[in-house]
Amino acid sequence: MANTAPKIGWIGIGRMGHAMAERLAKGGADLTVWNRTRAKAEPLAAAGAKVADAIVDLAACDIVFVMVSTWDDVKQVVAGPGGLLSGARAPGLVVECSSISLEGSAELRALLAARGVAMLAAPVSGNAKVIKAGRLSFVCSGPRSAFDAALPWLRLIAPSASYVGEGELSRIVKICHNVFLGVVTQSLAEITVLAQKAGVPRHAFLDFMNQSVMGSTFSRYKSPAFVNLDFKVTFTPKLLRKDLDLGLDAARRFEVPMPLASLTRDLVQTLIGHGMDEEDFAKLIVLQAMASGLELAPENVPVDDGLGGGPR
Repeated sequence: MANTAPKIGWIGIGRMGHAMAERLAKGGADLTVWNRTRAKAEPLAAAGAKVADAIVDLAACDIVFVMVSTWDDVKQVVAGPGGLLSGARAPGLVVECSSISLEGSAELRALLAARGVAMLAAPVSGNAKVIKAGRLSFVCSGPRSAFDAALPWLRLIAPSASYVGEGELSRIVKICHNVFLGVVTQSLAEITVLAQKAGVPRHAFLDFMNQSVMGSTFSRYKSPAFVNLDFKVTFTPKLLRKDLDLGLDAARRFEVPMPLASLTRDLVQTLIGHGMDEEDFAKLIVLQAMASGLELAPENVPVDDGLGGGPR
């Protein structure tokens, strides 16, 4: 890659941020990363990234990606004391990938605009395993020129980047996506438990569903967890609850009834109330089984997750 290539900064090296930044580094980007806990960022040096001591060091970059957990975290790392905008310099473009509200995204855009920084809202669909399989997708909104500038770097991370328009439109798309994620998972849990209680093994039922017209990338991906009760975290119930709350807030704002989303939110809250909040949200199937008088056990059957990793 030529020396004239843009300098890329990255804030946030959690499960998602690490996998995304690693693809940038391995793709040849001139990448500098920062994380609150430096030790989590240091392994990226082996992929070619530099590790910054302070967020403000990234202000010298041309494009800075942000991938953190909450709106409060976003605001702190961008506009807080010692944050990205705390010095004399500022990057030309911030690509904000976290799941935040429409209002938070608009506030961030205004904060950046006051310093002459363009913003592309670019939340994602997928998790760390999906990233490693090369199946992540971005949904983007903001100035078309910002999308065009970011696109080569987005494509180093993911094969798909959809531009949906100006402003914060990508945030509502992401919120709708994650509401659907919760509702579909709860529905899949209900029908799987129904089939099992009638005598059908979970792996046999899900094999049929995944090969039918109702099967999907997502139903295949969640099948190993449902069959073998492997609830290693991809997305926690508390994070899903946050996104369902964002969806219901948007529904009130736009006066759209969402009864299924509302019920799913209450069920996710029940999952949390039962102490099942440190594992994957696929534990909704355990909650459904409890409510159905059914005790689940791992079936110990190899199940293909559909991501090219083979049965597990």
